[in-house]
Amino acid sequence: MRVEPIRCYRPAPDKAATFASLPYDVFDRAQAASYVRDHPGSFLAIDRPETSFSPDHDMYAPDVYAKAAELLRRAATDGTLLHDETPCYYVYRLEQDGRAQTGVVCAASVDEYLDGTIRRHENTRRDKEQDRVEHIRATGAQTGPIFLAYRDNFAMDTLVGLASTAEPLYDFTDEEDVHQTVWRVARPAAVEAMTATFATVPCAYIADGHHRAASAVRVCQEMRLEAARQAGAAGEKDATNGAEASPAPYDSFLAVMFPASQLKVMAYNRVVTDTAGMAPEQLIERIAAAGFEVGPAQDSPAEPSARHGFGLYAGGAWHAVHFSPEAVASLPADDPVATLDVSILQDRVLGPILGIEDPRQDGRIRFVGGIEGPQELERLAGTDGVAFSLFPTSVDELMAVSDAGLLMPPKSTWFEPKLRSGLFVRRLR
Repeated sequence: MRVEPIRCYRPAPDKAATFASLPYDVFDRAQAASYVRDHPGSFLAIDRPETSFSPDHDMYAPDVYAKAAELLRRAATDGTLLHDETPCYYVYRLEQDGRAQTGVVCAASVDEYLDGTIRRHENTRRDKEQDRVEHIRATGAQTGPIFLAYRDNFAMDTLVGLASTAEPLYDFTDEEDVHQTVWRVARPAAVEAMTATFATVPCAYIADGHHRAASAVRVCQEMRLEAARQAGAAGEKDATNGAEASPAPYDSFLAVMFPASQLKVMAYNRVVTDTAGMAPEQLIERIAAAGFEVGPAQDSPAEPSARHGFGLYAGGAWHAVHFSPEAVASLPADDPVATLDVSILQDRVLGPILGIEDPRQDGRIRFVGGIEGPQELERLAGTDGVAFSLFPTSVDELMAVSDAGLLMPPKSTWFEPKLRSGLFVRRLR
């Protein structure tokens, strides 16, 4: 892989804990506004600039993105952000509930995204991409890192371990009780060693941040075309719209690379607002007829302990659901998507029984990260809806789907802990 160190803006050490924030897309509009009211110095005010306007203001209006640029400039001039002009890697560790994952903050290649070296498992929506495209255009910066995973590499583990013996640049515990530690890797020999070691890594996988990655790629392609147009107009003989001749900052995107074995995936559960006119008993009969074994839950709430198990909340009660061995055997063994629990639930229950044909667009379905807990499923389902708890999709399943060039159903994985935004701001100009 072509992985490079970065130049970036980063918060002053005494401001890192209050400036860094959760990613923009874990908040709805009201939640973002409430958080920024309580944390006016947070990076979320830049990441979600509509929080500076009234709730009825168009959150995608040009003045909203202009506000993001203004707030970023202010942070860069008032001492909140420092400009680290030396190309560096940063080692970034997150510790939660006694488990740690340690990655390397870097610039990953747009061309390797385009040629499949950086592999995807989700489709993206053009409207969601456009929001981040406009944010990058206005601020001239990549502000949210893409979460990448790679198969474990002993040499990289060794380099990361050595870097993390130094004095940390940042060391704080955030509001979600996640211990955040960052080390700066600036010594030229250490930087060169990391670059060379990443060159032995054959590929990486987007764990989280598909829309951020797609947006960065779109901006790169636009800027390449504009650079080629300007070079052509100036009569330059070596004008090119590729990155080969002279790499520019926009030819890469901000990322954090983690070894796959350290990652934790939580379930991404489903709630449907109604039962499509069925009484709970009718719904259970339909589910049983679709190849599932349904019985009373031994524990309430019911949380599956293995693949092909589900929890069903309907009529105010939890039920244990298992996809029968005979039904499992009928699945195509050579299709890594068909055997996913999220696919089984969609193909056998949500679509044919509850009428959720397009989960990306249907307003009757909600996706709830496992971090929220089963009580949130009960609350959202209420007396009229139905909820399903799932067993988490594994990193190995994610890699198998990506390696096959296939896509998972939407909202198949929920990674915890989430990377903080604002610790690294990579300027494109």
